Amino acid sequence: MSGDLLLFIVVATALAFDFTNGFHDTANVVATAISTRAVGPRTAVAFAAVLNFAGAFVSLEVAATVASDIVVPGLVTETIVFAGLVGAIAWNLATWYYGLPSSSSHALIGGLVGAAFAAQGADAILGEGLLGRVMVPAVIAPILAFGVAGLGILLAYRIVARAHPGPVNRGFRIGQLATGGILALSHGTNDAQKTMGIITLALIANGNLPASGFDVPLWVVVSAATAIALGTYSGGWRIIRTMGTRIIKMDPAQGFAAQGAGAAVILAASQAGYPLSTTHTISGAVMGSGAARRLSAVRWGVAGNIVVAWVLTLPAAAAGGALVYGLCSIPGDDTVGPFVLALAMLLAALSFVAGRLRRGSTLTAAEA
Repeated sequence: MSGDLLLFIVVATALAFDFTNGFHDTANVVATAISTRAVGPRTAVAFAAVLNFAGAFVSLEVAATVASDIVVPGLVTETIVFAGLVGAIAWNLATWYYGLPSSSSHALIGGLVGAAFAAQGADAILGEGLLGRVMVPAVIAPILAFGVAGLGILLAYRIVARAHPGPVNRGFRIGQLATGGILALSHGTNDAQKTMGIITLALIANGNLPASGFDVPLWVVVSAATAIALGTYSGGWRIIRTMGTRIIKMDPAQGFAAQGAGAAVILAASQAGYPLSTTHTISGAVMGSGAARRLSAVRWGVAGNIVVAWVLTLPAAAAGGALVYGLCSIPGDDTVGPFVLALAMLLAALSFVAGRLRRGSTLTAAEA
C-alpha cells in the first residue's frame, strides 16, 4: 500500500511539474506572435495549448532518453524521482516570478541528477549520457538557432526589399500563424516527453515496468500531454513580456524567422532523442533575428541576465533536488517524507490560488 501511495504522489508531482513547464514555457511558443500582433494573447495560448497536446504524441525518443540515459534506472527510487521533481518545480516557480525564461528541461534533469547523486553517489549518474544528450546540445542549440534565424531574416528582408511595408507585414503575420503552430507542436513533442520519461522512471522503480526494453504506457502519454496543455493555456505572462518585448523590439518578419528557426531545431532534436531546452533555442533564435538586422537591436543586458539564468539552472535545480531528498530521508520511511512535502506543496498552491481569487474579487468590487 505504501508503495502504491508513493507512486501516486510521484505521478501527481510529475504532472504538477508538467503544468509548471507549460505555463513557464508558454512564452517560448507565443511571445513572438503576440508582440508583433499576429494573434491576440488568449487566442495564441489556446492555439499553443492544443498543439502542445498534439505534439506529445509525435515521438517518444526524448522520453526514452530521460528514462534511461541520464541516471541508472536500476538505482533510482521513487523518492529520488520525487525529490528531483520538487527541485525542478521550485526553480521553475522562482524564475517565473522574476520573469526569467530559464529552462524547465534543464531544471528537471538537474533536479533528478542532484537527487540521485545525494542518494546513490556518482555511480547513479550516466556521465556520458548527461554530457552528450544534455550539456552539448544545450550549447549547440541556441547557437544553431541564432544562426538559422539570422540567415532567415536576412533572406526575408532581401526578398521583400522593394515591397510596400503594409502588405509585407500582413503577410509575415499570417506566416507567423504557421511557424507558431509548428513551434507549439515541437514544444509538446520535446517537453511533454520529459515528464513521460520521469513517470516511466517511477514505474520502473515501483516494479511496474522492466529497467530495459520498456514501452511508455499510453496513460502516461495522455496525462503528460494534458498537463502541459493546461499549463500552456494558463499562460506565463511575466515571461511572455520578457521574450516578446525586452530582448528585441520585434517586427513580423523577425517573429516569423525566429519561430521557424526555433521549431526546426527543436523538431530535429526531438527526433534524435535530445531533451533540448526550448527556452534556450527560441531565445537564441530571437536574438539572432535581431542581431542580423543590427547588433544594437538586441538588448544585450537582458540577454546576459537570461544567459546567467541558463547557466545557474542545472546546478541550482540539482542542489534543490539533493536538499529535498535529504528532507525526505529524515523520517526514515520512504513514504512519510514525500507525503508530508507533497501535502505542504498542495496547501501552498491552494493558498496561492485562494489569494489570487480574493484579490480578483476585491479589484472587481472596487471597480464596481
